[in-house]
Amino acid sequence: MLAETLQFLIRTLADLFVLVLLLRFYLQVARAPFKHPLCQFVMAATNFLVLPARKLIPSLKGYDSATLALAWLTSLLASAVVLALNPLPYNFAAPETWLGLTLLAVLDVFKQSLTLLMGAVIVQAVLSWVNPYNPLSPVLDALTRPFLKPFRRFAVGGVDLSPLILFLIIQVILMLPVRMLEASFLTQLKVAM
Repeated sequence: MLAETLQFLIRTLADLFVLVLLLRFYLQVARAPFKHPLCQFVMAATNFLVLPARKLIPSLKGYDSATLALAWLTSLLASAVVLALNPLPYNFAAPETWLGLTLLAVLDVFKQSLTLLMGAVIVQAVLSWVNPYNPLSPVLDALTRPFLKPFRRFAVGGVDLSPLILFLIIQVILMLPVRMLEASFLTQLKVAM
């Protein structure tokens, strides 16, 4: 019972930190206004790791690869600790175990990116109905505009259905290919035991 609670806490805290790191990465990619309080919070919450990591990991084609690498590393370490707390013995000396954990961490970062996009789309859709001039709207628009743009032509009676279409596409991606890959990687970890 204690191990399960500890696994839950580790996974939850790691997922939250990965989300904040990914938010920092995508805010920079989207060139969101950094004077916004949300952007200031994200920068303050992640600077303690990102700034030293930038000295070791250079930018790649203008993208903040240090932030993305930290998100992946956080997910990898959290998965390894959760496996270590598991009552089943895993062979951490086997390369197959680390390959499975590495692939799971990449998949987790991808899932968290989709979750972040889905959350931004939902909040933006709600704000557009409740308070379209909310100060958070420019930040959300910067994050979601590239993904919603291909679907903007799907409007019925003046109602933009692009958030709904994007939401459905994300759900299908999370259900089919991501779950199948995750099951495959977990099976590889069990084989490596």
